Amino acid sequence: MNEEVPQSGASSFFCVRERKVIMSSGWLSVAEIFGEDVFNDAVMQERLPKKVYKKLKQTIEEGKELDLETADVIAHEMKEWAIEKGATHYTHWFQPLTGVTAEKHDSFISAPLPSGKVLMSFSGKELIKGEPDASSFPSGGLRATFEARGYTAWDCTSPAFVRKDAAGAILCIPTAFCSYTGEALDEKTPLLRSMEAINKESIRLLRLFGNTTSKKVTPSVGPEQEYFLVDAKKFLQRKDLIYTGRTLFGAMPPKGQELDDHYFGTIRQRVASYMKDVNEELWKLGVAAKTQHNEVAPAQHELAPIYAEANIAVDHNQIIMKTLKKVACEHGLKCLLHEKPFAGVNGSGKHNNWSITTDDGINMLDPGKTPHENVQFLLVLACILKAVDVHADLLRESAADPGNDHRLGANEAPPAIISIFLGEQLQDVVEQLLSTGEATHSLNGGKLQTGVTTLPDLTKDATDRNRTSPFAFTGNKFEFRMPGSKLSVAGPNTVLNTIVADVLDQFADELEKADNFQDALDDLIKRTIKENQNIIFNGNGYSDEWPVEAEKRGLLNLKSTPEAVPTFLAQKNVDVFSKYGVYTEAELQSRVEILLDEYCKTLNIEALTMIDMAKKEILPAAAKYIKDIAKTAELAKSCGAETVFEEETVKEISALVTEMYKALGTLEADVQKVHSIEDTQEMANYFHDTIFADMGALRVPADKIETLVGKDYWPYPTYSDLLFYVK
Repeated sequence: MNEEVPQSGASSFFCVRERKVIMSSGWLSVAEIFGEDVFNDAVMQERLPKKVYKKLKQTIEEGKELDLETADVIAHEMKEWAIEKGATHYTHWFQPLTGVTAEKHDSFISAPLPSGKVLMSFSGKELIKGEPDASSFPSGGLRATFEARGYTAWDCTSPAFVRKDAAGAILCIPTAFCSYTGEALDEKTPLLRSMEAINKESIRLLRLFGNTTSKKVTPSVGPEQEYFLVDAKKFLQRKDLIYTGRTLFGAMPPKGQELDDHYFGTIRQRVASYMKDVNEELWKLGVAAKTQHNEVAPAQHELAPIYAEANIAVDHNQIIMKTLKKVACEHGLKCLLHEKPFAGVNGSGKHNNWSITTDDGINMLDPGKTPHENVQFLLVLACILKAVDVHADLLRESAADPGNDHRLGANEAPPAIISIFLGEQLQDVVEQLLSTGEATHSLNGGKLQTGVTTLPDLTKDATDRNRTSPFAFTGNKFEFRMPGSKLSVAGPNTVLNTIVADVLDQFADELEKADNFQDALDDLIKRTIKENQNIIFNGNGYSDEWPVEAEKRGLLNLKSTPEAVPTFLAQKNVDVFSKYGVYTEAELQSRVEILLDEYCKTLNIEALTMIDMAKKEILPAAAKYIKDIAKTAELAKSCGAETVFEEETVKEISALVTEMYKALGTLEADVQKVHSIEDTQEMANYFHDTIFADMGALRVPADKIETLVGKDYWPYPTYSDLLFYVK
């Protein structure tokens, strides 16, 4: 889990206290290496002329336009700094609608001089704008295939960095990505728009409470990253892992996670060495990797950073995912970011810890010691209750993808039903307001006595945690626990920022017109909580009773991606995004098309991979085993020996082979029918309702066969091999 949200501004995110840690290679000063490959504020202050530095800071903090002359100076110094780091190329590093980052490397070299020598150059124009081919990225109809032009624009709010890998050292410049006609083709642009919206409306609210010092409000985000590590050689022996990122076949090993002995357990030496190298690379790139530990499932782990501004946190999470994969290869491992790489054990999520902080150190979600007296906090809390209640469908949609469908609601992750957990302390305050119209006290945590004289009494929080809640208050932040492990957190945070900004806007409008501010404020808080109390649920989200209760409350239960994605286009959602310029209706339509298309293509690849593995690997392996067992039976009979084992085994496997062969035929036939479906929504529904069911039916007999066939006959590494043999 992450540390609590800091009470200071953005500058604190890039500070690491002086400390030394012992590495296998000797002493490493974390403070000395932290951010050494980042063109951060300290580097800019050192290398840029004061006037240029001031103009750049105004652009970053106030959104003022940066002139080309100033950009030329910045570009020159950035290039010189990068070359000193060994960089030969630069790239506009952007986040298209693929879920991963994209880059095109351009060398710093200019046209050769008459002497045959070259100069290293990098202009302000090249820094500010790039022109990648927009036709080769998902656009959902915003761009025709023949319309190739697109633009990348420098996002100066996120620092440039030098990444070192097999390609050498590359200067990476974080950018936004848009089409020739201005539509957002990436994850970053809408996120930045949403951050501007919540900043504007939060400042309005703060002014109403007499705050004249805060100039900027920024969403603060800390995404926890879960992942699996498997041996690279074993990974390469499985087509399903190579093509889909998850195992499409696989029987459970004798041991799973039932003993709870992996979670927070001693980290194995090979994995510890891997984590050491991951941390070192991340620290050099200014990513404040804070916490590492074993997760619940065998071979599963987690890395959590310290909180950063939403835009930077999203960029850092992409860097984290890239680094986890890169370093894994260097250690003879493969990092699996799929939400459900193994059936029967816990999948991987990415808990998105979200808060709102001011530039002068105020966390607007800090309830203080007496939340019943903290009226500003109660108003913000009421705002979030309403935002989540009204736009629960959007939050669910923001976590929708094919991999996450395996995870949500599976007693390992939050249900697909959106609800809010407040905890005992805030729930008590809410109940006071609902029952009497006034909150007069707050529950205190007190002391937890251990009963051991040599141990100190522990400070007890006034609220427990609830791991089954998809949206839980955890001290001074909300933890959105629904996003999957490989998902970009740009989408969920764009949604959160926008829907909260909308309700803040509504609240500010009402309070600004009020004749009596205090009376209007009290009424607004109580009225909002009363109207949106159905979204509050503090119980067990895994229970069978909760879906029934949720339906009674009128809460949505969108169980699959094809159900969730179209909610993007509900009129209330189109209206809220359009109002703040976060998405145009055309951009929303494009994203629905992209997400549904991705869902269809993902399941199609999985289905074709299953067919290939069944035909070429599993059925031949079973047939060979049957043949060899039958021969053994013949030999045994000729010697007068009993052949009960052989005969029963042949019968059992043969029956399963027949079942599997029939299921394979059904899957093949149904996959062919896909080609006749033209409508993307209809196709997505077909993949979910028919193909997904066919794949399940094919897997059942195949996994049973695995438990009966001799290990030497089985064509690929088993779950036992993958989950328990990384030492």
